[in-house]
Amino acid sequence: MIRRRKQPTHPFLQADRGERLQKVLAKAGVASRRRCEELIAEGRVSVNGHMIDSLPAWVNAAEDQVVLDGKPLRKEEPKAYVMLFKPKGFVTTADDPEGRPNVLNLVEHPSRARLFPVGRLDMDSSGLLLLTNDGELANRLTHPRYEMHKGYEVTVKGRLEDTDVRRLEQGIFLPGKDAPGARAQASSLEILDRDREKTTLHMVLREGRNRQIRRMLLDLGHGVSKLRRTSMGPLELRGLALGEWRDLTPDEIGQLRRQAFADAATIFKRRATAERQARNRREGQGAASPRSSSGRRQDRSESEPRGAGRHSKRPYRHSRAGGAPAGTRRRST
Repeated sequence: MIRRRKQPTHPFLQADRGERLQKVLAKAGVASRRRCEELIAEGRVSVNGHMIDSLPAWVNAAEDQVVLDGKPLRKEEPKAYVMLFKPKGFVTTADDPEGRPNVLNLVEHPSRARLFPVGRLDMDSSGLLLLTNDGELANRLTHPRYEMHKGYEVTVKGRLEDTDVRRLEQGIFLPGKDAPGARAQASSLEILDRDREKTTLHMVLREGRNRQIRRMLLDLGHGVSKLRRTSMGPLELRGLALGEWRDLTPDEIGQLRRQAFADAATIFKRRATAERQARNRREGQGAASPRSSSGRRQDRSESEPRGAGRHSKRPYRHSRAGGAPAGTRRRST
């Protein structure tokens, strides 16, 4: 059935008024731009007394009064960027009606900025999670169009055969819940260790559908026993224990923004490079050959992410002016 787009009934239809309403909300740190579009569609936003329940809508942030859930929108606050080593058992949502443990409760940022999670990391998974109040950056990091690569270390039950690896690389059709299904595939895949009981692999995705890795592997008959995100674009999970967090360094923020706001030509070049590197790995050492020369690798503990190496024993810190250590915070107990 074709859904007809709802016709706007509000007067904010002139593009020369200012910025799009969802962009103004995102810049104010409400949520990512896509989530702000959902808030508008739910009828929770009004401008100068007019309820906005459809888009487009353009507003002047300096002159128009924007209200969310009955409260005037706060002016744009300083941006904060936090890397959290998310433990299992916590949901990545700013509003959970079931009242489950929330990742936002793990971070008490001194700026008191209203942070929100960037993208999904399901309750049964752990690893790198970015929290920010920068809605524009969050939109770039999560929208499939911008192909922000995310790396995962995955352990599955049973032995993953070479034919399974090829299917993961070629793509597996995943049905949609409220939309047509589509083919999902790993941008690159590397077997780290495998035997009859379990297989450990490293997967890189260019998109982030709901529980995508678990659904892809379950389609092959392999349940996921452990899933940890180890990277997002240029960021790598290192120097943090489970449940710890730190601010991103200025250099990390710059690298992240350069990748997130890259133009189409750069995104295409980045994709071609990743595909070429994955192809070279397959041709050089086989698509499913374990990385260790012995054929086995000792399984890491939950608190030691891939690539942590010697840094896993000491939290990674950077210094602000004056030499005071900064960046790492432990969860309150």
